[in-house]
Amino acid sequence: MGVGAYGFVMSSNYNARPRAAEIMVDGDMAYEIRQRESIQALYEGEKILP
Repeated sequence: MGVGAYGFVMSSNYNARPRAAEIMVDGDMAYEIRQRESIQALYEGEKILP
């Protein structure tokens, strides 16, 4: 099974959209390996100019 370029390394925050969760599937088991990015985390590095 392939998923193409849908992993975290190919994701972006275009239009201020948080990154999706990342799921690894192994046979009939699924594991969340990265949680969905929160809006707060998305804006943590932003600064408002005086």
